Amino acid sequence: MLLNCGQSMPLLRHTDVPHRVKENFILTGYRFPNYSVKDCLLSAFRPTNETGNFWTHFLPVFIFAYYFVEVFGWEGAPHADSPFFYPLWNYFIGVFCLLMASSMAHLLNSMSLVVREVCFFVDYGTISSYTVGSSLAYYYYIHPRAGIVETGGNNGSQTDLKEEPAGSLSYAIPDFCVFFENFYIPSACLVAIICVLSCCNTRQRWRRHRYLIRTFVFLLPFLVSSTPIFYRLITRSPYSTTSSSFAASTSTAGFFYRHCFWLLVSAVFNISKIPERLAPGRFDIWGHSHQWFHCCTFLSILDELHLIKAEVKAILLSPTLLLPPATLAPLPGPTITSTYGVMLLLQTTIISVIVWFSWHANCIFGPERDKLAKEHPREHLKCH
Repeated sequence: MLLNCGQSMPLLRHTDVPHRVKENFILTGYRFPNYSVKDCLLSAFRPTNETGNFWTHFLPVFIFAYYFVEVFGWEGAPHADSPFFYPLWNYFIGVFCLLMASSMAHLLNSMSLVVREVCFFVDYGTISSYTVGSSLAYYYYIHPRAGIVETGGNNGSQTDLKEEPAGSLSYAIPDFCVFFENFYIPSACLVAIICVLSCCNTRQRWRRHRYLIRTFVFLLPFLVSSTPIFYRLITRSPYSTTSSSFAASTSTAGFFYRHCFWLLVSAVFNISKIPERLAPGRFDIWGHSHQWFHCCTFLSILDELHLIKAEVKAILLSPTLLLPPATLAPLPGPTITSTYGVMLLLQTTIISVIVWFSWHANCIFGPERDKLAKEHPREHLKCH
């Protein structure tokens, strides 16, 4: 039964842990679900089947922060607490919470069966919050009329009202602007809540196809939040082709395609369970699919950050933004209510969903947790 003896809690085989803890094709390296917080934290430095899952989302927090703060040192950038950066800070909060919640969920889930469920409910909630953080950044920096936002002391950038040549394609299409201005952010929030409800449900029903369902459920917020980028790709740039802003924004498409590529690869790993499916037991500690899934999702986030930074730089480099038709009113700049307020309302709703599912999980797994605590007291599992 024991795979590792010493001062720390022993690691177990898949036959020695509750069915709820087992992962497909992972045979060894399990922690029994009765760890203390200290045991869980120390397990980050032991070769368990969750160690790689922890580090592949914990270390990226620092990598992301390193690239994120670069924007505040750019020439012409307003102060970090300027309203112009409110959407960017909300994006940072979304990514930070996602990476931290994911890493902590993998580290702390062996405290009990109920705690395990709660950890992953929180994980799903932060993924949904991240998608709305992305949407806020897209709305203010990649919106069809992005750029007419407050970058400092002015209420909005000057708009060059040049006459467009006959037959040219206008950048801002009024019908799409109605969607972006009135329905884009509410749609992103609604889809995020649907995703939390669906993913939490896969832990209590639909268990057989849970990985497939979770993967495709999160395809929906990607499609909704990426609408401004799809719009940008099928229309011409809002910047003059001779401007430095145009040069800065030309990398947007490349970063977005890479973002999509890493998301696709991560989905393949998450659904296929390759490589451990091909050699059960060989990739229990290092190299199994969930670790590759984490790596690919972070690479997609990193490319998304570069994409957003490219658009932020383009806006900062454009003292006058060429947005032809002149009849369109300026897009209001970001406010505390329209950024932090939206995220706070969303988080409150998501927390309510998590609390409800956690209560339900306690009703289901509480008796089993108590039974396991009696049958497997911690002192009996320790090595002598």
